[in-house]
Parts: sequence; structure tokens; C-alpha cells
Amino acid sequence: MARVLTGERLEKELARLEAMKEFEREYDGCSLICGVDEAGRGPLAGPVAAGAVILPKDCTILYLNDSKKLSEKRREELFLEIREKAVSYSVGIVGPERIDEINILQATYEAMCQAVSGLGVVPDLLLNDAVTIPELAIPQVPIIKGDAKSVSIAAASILAKVTRDHLMEEYDRQFPQYGFAKHKGYGTAAHVAAIREFGPCPIHRRSFLKNILGENGK
Repeated sequence: MARVLTGERLEKELARLEAMKEFEREYDGCSLICGVDEAGRGPLAGPVAAGAVILPKDCTILYLNDSKKLSEKRREELFLEIREKAVSYSVGIVGPERIDEINILQATYEAMCQAVSGLGVVPDLLLNDAVTIPELAIPQVPIIKGDAKSVSIAAASILAKVTRDHLMEEYDRQFPQYGFAKHKGYGTAAHVAAIREFGPCPIHRRSFLKNILGENGK
């Protein structure tokens, strides 16, 4: 369990979270504000995931932050709390074959569209981490480094990251020689060495391996 905050530390954390509600307050006329963020654009293997989260307006989730600034243990705890408290949430997944087919940016947009369409309600507004998703009729606000500036986007970043990490842990059991549970598909020295030794497996993004294996990615 997370340590209980009291006194000055609690006040400081609540003030930080209030600052992260700036954009939600700015668009207070919208009753359903949805944060959208992705995880997994950079790895050499595995899917790209996108989270979409609508939090209640009076919702306070201590420690909520950009998923990259949190420990794995903290992310796992927040993953459960976000799903418990959210008005609605969804995660979209696009796999490596599709990434190779349409490129990582388009695959990221596709995962985000999946996540938004998977919500149980239609949001009035999307707050996105840095991007505008094509072909969506819902109004959108792209926010640079939004996962550190908006509670909604931070929540989406955690759902996307933890969901993807869980998938990579499952892939590690199928392909243990690559170490997916440890590096989650990112291009660490150990991962690159394993690719060179064993060749790519079915979840590798061939279009990402050209510098490692040559132009054909084989």
C-alpha cells in the first residue's frame, strides 16, 4: 500500500494536483473531458498502446503524474485506482505488423481512435498529449508534455503504459530469450544483442530493425 500523506506533504501533493487540473478547469463547460495518451512509440518490439480516460470533476488521485515519472509499483497502484474511479476508460492496442504496414505515427493515431471509440460514453472534449488525432469529430486540444500538465492525460498515460507492460510480460513468457519483461521491447544493448543472436521474433517491428539487421530487417 502507498504511504499515507499527512500535513505539509499532503498539502504540497494536493497543490501539485490542483495545478495539473488547469486545463480541465479551463474547459469546465464540458461535462465529459477525456485525456488521451500513448505508450510504446519507440520500442523495437511489441504493440503501441493508447489510453483514454474520463475522470469525475471532483476526482483526486494522489501521486497521479506522467507515467514515466513514476515507479513501476506506483504505476500499478494507480492503474487500479484510475480504473476504479474513472467515469469511463479504454485502451487501444495496435500490433507490430500494423505498425510496419502504416508506420508508427499512423498506428498511434489508430490506437488512440480505438481507445476513444471504446469508451462507454462519448466525451465532449479530448485533451491529447501533443497530437491532434485525424478523423475524429470530437473537439481536441493538443497539449505539449500534457501527461505532466493534465490529470486526465496523466491517467491515460498510466493506463496505456501499464497495459502495454503487462502485454510485454506475457510475450516474455513466449519468447524468453529476448528479455521483454525487463526492457519492454526498447532498444537496450541486451535486446539488440539478442536480436542479432536469435533474429527477430513475431512481435518485432521489422521496420525498426533496419539499422540492426540491414535494409531487409531479416
